Amino acid sequence: MMPIAPAVLAALPQAIGRPYRAEWSNDGGGTWTPCGLVAGSASITADRTAETRYTGQAEVLGVAEGRTGINSIISNVRLWQGVQLPRTDPIWFPAGRYSVSRTSKTRHGVSCELDGLEDDLRDAAFPAARTVGPGPAQVLVQELVGEALPGVPIAWRPGVDPSTQVPQIVASEDRWAVLSSGTDSAGAGTGIAAALAGEIWADAGGIITIGPVPTLADPVVWSIGRGAGGALVEPQQESTREGLANVWAVTGDGGDGSAAVGPAFAWDDDPNSLTYAGPDPIADPLAPQRLGLNAVRVRVQRYSSSVITSDAQAERVAKAKLADSLGVQASLSLTSVCNPASEPGDVVAVEVLDGVWERHIIDSLSYTLGAASMSCKTRTTSRRL
Repeated sequence: MMPIAPAVLAALPQAIGRPYRAEWSNDGGGTWTPCGLVAGSASITADRTAETRYTGQAEVLGVAEGRTGINSIISNVRLWQGVQLPRTDPIWFPAGRYSVSRTSKTRHGVSCELDGLEDDLRDAAFPAARTVGPGPAQVLVQELVGEALPGVPIAWRPGVDPSTQVPQIVASEDRWAVLSSGTDSAGAGTGIAAALAGEIWADAGGIITIGPVPTLADPVVWSIGRGAGGALVEPQQESTREGLANVWAVTGDGGDGSAAVGPAFAWDDDPNSLTYAGPDPIADPLAPQRLGLNAVRVRVQRYSSSVITSDAQAERVAKAKLADSLGVQASLSLTSVCNPASEPGDVVAVEVLDGVWERHIIDSLSYTLGAASMSCKTRTTSRRL
């Protein structure tokens, strides 16, 4: 979650206004010019399961369309959502920095389709195959991002070590694949962020961010309660096993003749979980049968990366993969009071029934600038009662 004072977070249901504003730039963010927005035209979606985390659309006012104004070649747009509490000035939160991917003239202004900066990184493919590294992850990421997005800052969140040494990577053409979670022709991973047990995205402020995969063990940043004065409007629970894996095997193989790393294993070892994989599905796969645990089902996924160079690194990646593949079978769609400080990956406590609270990870959220509510999709682990 973006920085927000506890008093402001608690007072969100009592907000008396939701101001918003917009800026545009044609020089890569060196200078920003304020512009107007048609009321109700700016909508935002933030989804950590998508390759482009922040997307949106907006109809801007007071700006020409074309070379000297908003265009789909070089224009960037920044959006801001505010919270107006009684007897205070508005408190502002970034709602995304975007590249304009499409424009159309309207009777009021210019309608824009907006995509996060990850799209610029994907479009900036390597003109020719090249070798990346070896070197510290921080240095290589700075180089790869800086070539495509000059002047855009990079942030490393706690939980991912930017000094990790990355071996030499032979990259064919896809810059984003090298930065994120790409694979080579043999199917082995070549993504730097994935090999660090992390993920990479452009955050709401347009900062290229590398951080750990969120887990339900992370601190709760917001409690969404029911009833009078609560933030929860309408929860809808659903379940699916799509994408579910409760055992991960992770290996590292540089393909250069050196000894392979791993495999390292991670599995759901919580007997109270519906996705419990047994006491040790690797060394003792018959334990569930011997112990009468007839409901145990093992669902295995494998991951191999040429960027993984140590057993400890493989173990971190296995745990991250497991955290990201559990819980998809118990998800929650909810409409709540709009909290513009929320980010995908936040861990929240949700009152799903009166007095019954669950930890959930926000996978996606969406809202319209100026609206008092937002929609979220979350997930949690399924535990036996």
